[in-house]
Amino acid sequence: MDHYICMTCGTQFAATAEPPNHCPICEDERQYIGWEGQKWTTLAALQKSHHNVYKTEEPNLMGIGTSPSLAIGQRALLVQTAEGNLLWDCITLLDEPTMAVVKASGGIQAIAISHPHYYSCMVEWAQAFDAPIYLHAAEEQWVMRPDASIDFWQGETKPLFGGLTLIRCGGHYEGGQVVHWPEGAEGKGALLSGDILQVVSDRRYVSFMYSYPNLIPLSASKVQQIVNAVEPFAFDRIYGAWWGRVVMEGAKTAVARSATRYIQAIRGEA
Repeated sequence: MDHYICMTCGTQFAATAEPPNHCPICEDERQYIGWEGQKWTTLAALQKSHHNVYKTEEPNLMGIGTSPSLAIGQRALLVQTAEGNLLWDCITLLDEPTMAVVKASGGIQAIAISHPHYYSCMVEWAQAFDAPIYLHAAEEQWVMRPDASIDFWQGETKPLFGGLTLIRCGGHYEGGQVVHWPEGAEGKGALLSGDILQVVSDRRYVSFMYSYPNLIPLSASKVQQIVNAVEPFAFDRIYGAWWGRVVMEGAKTAVARSATRYIQAIRGEA
């Protein structure tokens, strides 16, 4: 029995004797099946072929990413607070060097993930650090490896520790969430957004999509829902899901400006 991992999305599945027949996450129109068909690997195999790298994004915020790039290629963020650390947007690879680095940085008090494309090996991380995983209840169907560590919260916001708050934005996924970090950006506040708010190549802007690989847009009402969800929170910076995808300043204004541009475009008013 092994916990097989989908090589296209990086999601780890419940233990089986043989690889699963299919990956529901990749079969959904918000993702895709690999061009060479469905392929599987294991954590033990990845530990031999890949390694993680660590970069300081700003004080008390460390990025953890995998090299060479794996599956969707996102990097996780370790948010350090006086009351404990939050691992945001998990990655597939967990190995002994990574555990040593994270433990030296204060460990992990909790894990939270923006949406199912980054669930990856979340249970491995949770068990290694004895940490709960906070996912929005709307996404329970997408959990491929159920575990007692997973806490499916309901509602629109969930306060955590250290001033952190989970915010359900919807959009890309109905339970898509971001986290507000009030101490980020030198105390001006930061959002860690995954790709619920996608930091685009022109990093003065974000964008919004139902499916990124298949280029299916969101409706104007769903975009406005995202903007409304983050409006009550102060933030000057947004960290997206990949290295370098950061709106460094003026992020709250950038969200409003980006939403206006997007809605005008899909209405044919651009």
